[in-house]
Amino acid sequence: MRSRPPVVSRRAILFSAARFPRVNIPSPSRRFCIAPMLDWTDRFYRRFARELTRDAWLYTEMVNTGAIIHGDRMRQLRFDDIENPLALQLGGSELADLARCAKIAEDWGYDEVNLNVGCPSERVQSGSFGACLMLEPTLVSDCVKAMRDACSIDVTVKHRIGIDAVEDYGFLLNFVAEVHEAGCNTFIVHSRNAILKGLSPKENREIPPLKYDYVYRLKRDMPQLEIIINGGIDTHEAALGHLPYVDGVMIGREAYHNPWMLAEVDARYYGRDWQPAGRADAMRALRGFVENELADGVPLRLIARHVLGLFQGVRGARNWRRTLSDSKQLKDAGWPLIEAALAEIETVEDGA
Repeated sequence: MRSRPPVVSRRAILFSAARFPRVNIPSPSRRFCIAPMLDWTDRFYRRFARELTRDAWLYTEMVNTGAIIHGDRMRQLRFDDIENPLALQLGGSELADLARCAKIAEDWGYDEVNLNVGCPSERVQSGSFGACLMLEPTLVSDCVKAMRDACSIDVTVKHRIGIDAVEDYGFLLNFVAEVHEAGCNTFIVHSRNAILKGLSPKENREIPPLKYDYVYRLKRDMPQLEIIINGGIDTHEAALGHLPYVDGVMIGREAYHNPWMLAEVDARYYGRDWQPAGRADAMRALRGFVENELADGVPLRLIARHVLGLFQGVRGARNWRRTLSDSKQLKDAGWPLIEAALAEIETVEDGA
């Protein structure tokens, strides 16, 4: 049974923080991030997202180190250059494996490698990684150091504010301070506790209460760090409301189910005078990518499932979703099916 790490006094932590200069926020910045989501943020979704935002920081779904070292590396790591800035999220706790994968990530062209210390699923816990690692900050520090020694790209950590019944803010502060000592300067904080037994991953995203004030306080206590807030953020108004207190926001399921929200990201978070002309235009801009993937033998369904929410809130959205989720129509289908679905929704919008 893992013992709870000793609590370091706030004074000692602040003294430790004062020894390090303020971290320069990278450019492009993590001011707006799309969360790593298992089975969702694959390369097809990320390529689609890039037609909606050029500046948001993208993350892969979590990849186990063993899958990279022993599995099909092309399938696990392949991405389109347009996806950058892009982070590879790793799951694991073996130092040598994490170091090896961090170097591989750098060689493949990723901008960041992120260590998952937030996933509460029992399957992940059985592999001794994910949220259970918050109980072992020294091990996490060793992991970060091994990764930093192996690569020159950013090494970051995504974690929760606490574990099970551990509610005190000092636990979070102690964890971050110790991991920071190993050279991690960017922390992505899901503002809920992780309940390791009794709740599903979905319930872990909904039941433990959100404590945004813990994340704000963490930024105040350790201002030299880059702190990204995550959890329960589903509108731009909510996201922008956090930015006076932290360096960036991370949004997950809302960015997936309502992808058109990404069309506002570059202007609202980065001051860039760019956004896609319209939903149909963004979809048609993806045509070359889709046709190349189809030519390589990728079934259309693997791409189409990620664009079902593009017309959320628009007349005809139901027909769009129905067409592109119909297994019979998708079988052996190509771009003409998407074009037909676009034509139908445009007809509805025109009032014909």
